[in-house]
Amino acid sequence: MNNEHQFYLDRCLELAEAAKAAGESAVGSVIVKDGQIIGEGIEQSRQLKDVTRHAEVMAVLDATFKGYQLAGATLYSNVEPCLLCTYVIRHHRIGRVVFSKPCGELGSTNPRFNLLTTNELGPRSNAPEVIIL
Repeated sequence: MNNEHQFYLDRCLELAEAAKAAGESAVGSVIVKDGQIIGEGIEQSRQLKDVTRHAEVMAVLDATFKGYQLAGATLYSNVEPCLLCTYVIRHHRIGRVVFSKPCGELGSTNPRFNLLTTNELGPRSNAPEVIIL
């Protein structure tokens, strides 16, 4: 495995442990641009009583609140982004998604839904590169 990918996935796992310790699903996410982590997030749906507060969304919010543009950035997660997170990823034109654990039927690379990898979404048709480790 690429050492760079492993470094960022290890950070995702650290964040996932923090989420788990807080009573959330064990998911952590980081966004990297130009070799720098610009956003981090942990699952916070239960704590914030908001189903949209997935780790990937929280990482995007963290980065955008700091003023970063995410086009071309890489999003790392220890779990495959779901359909909700995929819309956020596509909206911000994140260029690459790296994850280590498929999430099953609601995963965004599932052939039935395939929102992350399809190029048939009109103005958001440039799918990010997807790396599954």
